[in-house]
Amino acid sequence: MPLSHDHIRTTVDAYLARHPHEREQLGGLLDALNRTGDEIASRSTFTGHVTCGAIVIDPLGRVLHVLHLASGKVLAPGGHTEPTDQSLAAAALRELHEETGIPPQAVTPWPGYETVPFDIDIHHIDANPGKDESGHQHFELRFLFRLHTANEVEVMLQEEEVGGIEWRPVDRAASPSLREKLLKLPLQVEPETANASALIYNDRGEYLLHLRDYFPGEIWEPGMWSLLGGGRESQDATLEHTVRRELAEEAGLDIADLTPFGTEYASDDAGAVVPIAIYAGRWNGDPRKLRLTEGVMLAWFAPDDLHRLRIADTTSDLVRRHAAGRPASTTSQSGLPSPEERRPASPNGTVLNVIGVHLYLERPDGTVLLGLRHPNSKFAPSTWHALAGHCEQENAIACLIREAREEAGLRIERQDVELVHVVHHIDKAGDRPRMGLFFRARAWSGEPELREPDKCTEWKFWDPAALPDDLVSYTRVAIRKIQNGELYSETGWPA
Repeated sequence: MPLSHDHIRTTVDAYLARHPHEREQLGGLLDALNRTGDEIASRSTFTGHVTCGAIVIDPLGRVLHVLHLASGKVLAPGGHTEPTDQSLAAAALRELHEETGIPPQAVTPWPGYETVPFDIDIHHIDANPGKDESGHQHFELRFLFRLHTANEVEVMLQEEEVGGIEWRPVDRAASPSLREKLLKLPLQVEPETANASALIYNDRGEYLLHLRDYFPGEIWEPGMWSLLGGGRESQDATLEHTVRRELAEEAGLDIADLTPFGTEYASDDAGAVVPIAIYAGRWNGDPRKLRLTEGVMLAWFAPDDLHRLRIADTTSDLVRRHAAGRPASTTSQSGLPSPEERRPASPNGTVLNVIGVHLYLERPDGTVLLGLRHPNSKFAPSTWHALAGHCEQENAIACLIREAREEAGLRIERQDVELVHVVHHIDKAGDRPRMGLFFRARAWSGEPELREPDKCTEWKFWDPAALPDDLVSYTRVAIRKIQNGELYSETGWPA
């Protein structure tokens, strides 16, 4: 079956999180994704369809080009997707192999681009009466790979389509947009350790978790509930291959459709930060019937039950974020009550308030840190806001320290944190009330970086006297109050 609409949209959203300034020029692709009747992965959709390209860089820093006979142009290898392709990146690897004979095992994804395209290009294709094809657009998603052999790779050209190959210096790359990005790429970067995990959910809104063996010092996160997955191995062409191999090895599982969801950052036993690519997939089976080769057991859990488990905060947050993005349902397909229905009713007159923590980070020059929220955020899309998060089964300062590390790579110590403002607010009448705690970090280490591009697309320090117009209203109030030394405010409540 063709690649899913959701997989393509998620991939494009991840790209735009890194390149928000390209949203306008990719308008044709976004319009096509919004047309529900179009099969955007099918080459017979002549309103425009997706193609995939492989950008391959060799050990000398040169980029691979091929002469496409049909167009007479020198381009990177690439072409149409096929129903057998399991992902967009896999389609690019298949085209590379078909056109040049270079096997997927000869290349590895460039660190940081395992699931996100390096470049997206839209170009017009002329009509071809011989094939009964009208003029149309190609939405080409280009994935970046490193040729990991120092020896000259054997090439076997697809003679009916390719007339030859050429390794060009990056400053002579044929595509202007690609050339611009390649010239900014640190070509000497070494491939980093990378893992991949599967976020598996069912139609009841539950998530499959894996209880690890309790072998302290021998395995990562011993005795904790986690996602199935593991580290990339040399034979894995992409991180999707990694997660599929791990699912098969650990539990004999084969999920038909896995789509990239995001990247989690975790620290190993040595304190090194390891990126983990998260792939989401639906499965409605019985975990008791699986052949588990590692760990103690597999079980389904609703997001509301995670507080009872010994589970990493980052894993818990991933599950809740995914659950929040799924369609709401009051009753599951099994007829069981939803987690909302299972929650005990509050006492008469009592309303639970959501607790949110916010980082007030002020540099010596007086400027304060704000982040631009992703255009697809459910709350305040494309709007500036303080670094923030919701308290889970943790105290507020622990939540602040975790969110600062996860979202921006900042390390803050508990003794350097002080409460500087509390804002009690609602967005509109009838909404759940929220208590926003603003904490100042008197000291920190690191510079803000985009660790969760699906949530925040830019970090910037602003002059409190010249804050952006598109700023969350209660954040603007809190910053002004903090500047005045006031500890408490209220917003959104009826007068």
